[in-house]
Amino acid sequence: MAGDAQSDLLIVGGGPAGMMVGLLFARAGVRTRVLEKHSDFLRDFRGDTVHPSTIALFDELGLADALLARPHDKVPGVGARIGGREYRVADLTHLPVRHRFMAMMPQWEFLDFVADQAKRFPAFTLDMQAEAVGLIEEGGRISGVRTKDGRELRARLVIAADGRGSVLREAGGLPREDLGAPIDVFWFRLSKERRAENETVGQFAPGTVIAMIDRGDYWQCAFVFGKGGADRIRALGIEAFRERVATAVPAVAGQVGELASWDDVKLLSVSLDRLTRWHRPGLLAIGDAAHAMSPVGGVGINLAIQDAVAAANILAGPMVRGADVDALLAKVQARRMFPVRVIQAMQKAVHANILGPTLASADPAMDPPFALRMLDRFPVLQRIPARIVGLGVRREHVRSPSI
Repeated sequence: MAGDAQSDLLIVGGGPAGMMVGLLFARAGVRTRVLEKHSDFLRDFRGDTVHPSTIALFDELGLADALLARPHDKVPGVGARIGGREYRVADLTHLPVRHRFMAMMPQWEFLDFVADQAKRFPAFTLDMQAEAVGLIEEGGRISGVRTKDGRELRARLVIAADGRGSVLREAGGLPREDLGAPIDVFWFRLSKERRAENETVGQFAPGTVIAMIDRGDYWQCAFVFGKGGADRIRALGIEAFRERVATAVPAVAGQVGELASWDDVKLLSVSLDRLTRWHRPGLLAIGDAAHAMSPVGGVGINLAIQDAVAAANILAGPMVRGADVDALLAKVQARRMFPVRVIQAMQKAVHANILGPTLASADPAMDPPFALRMLDRFPVLQRIPARIVGLGVRREHVRSPSI
């Protein structure tokens, strides 16, 4: 196989973690190359929730206003609807940041923006349609990757940011702990009228949970069901599925006919896991490759971006100085493992105490969970989930160098 030019840093995966870490390392002057296996970023039903913690990072880079010039919808709070009544869960308007809302931005817009900013730095290279299929190991150390088209690309450090189905974490033998996700999700879209205020809400009905994400002129819908139940639901037919959606959310009964067939409904097999070791000499995993998150709270993108910032804070300066960073990789995991554990524990609690009982319920007079009633009764409590979802745990700030 043919060899290829040496980079300082080789990043596999052009998702939020990969592109953000690419921007930060190139900004520091590290020769950085990102490999993305697709030809563009235009893939639907990706996580589109850009939380205040992420917007604040771009504020620190002087890029928040430019980012928010891209198409997006503002979500200042999160609610749930049960039995026709709406409950407020999280109020983001009190957060101690400049932008106190979640931005619902198509992921391709976000990634295009980050790529455009990274390309301003001469140290940055983005290779599209470049799929990594394996690792190069020399002397017990990872020294590069092999691509599907037969190339060997070498670098001082490889970062695996290739998602929850990471090829590189498997090739690198990084040990994974499966925490068990009891749900899967069907994604689909239904048209709607654009309104002045964003109406994103979680719909709860006996046996049914649907997250309705307001994307302006359409709903991006996440239909939650028990793990492994996709074939059983499909076997009942698309008409039965349309009726179930219309019963749970009467407001969209006139739009469910837009689901012409199961081709309009995409399955997300939910994973909840984490690596117990994120690194080995020459290799570091971040984002979904290091910890697959449940869609609960829409935190996956934002946690991955926090990983990217932590990696750059710890590694970029030493790499610019030509130092060996193998001994520093464990510091990235040590910095980020605590927030991963906390958020995953919270997601498991939501699975067990809210989603599970709702999906198992057949009671048409289903009572809302106690916690939901308390949040609605005492609005000041809504600041607690807003802080956790909006800013996360052990929030990162950009401290990596800039050329």
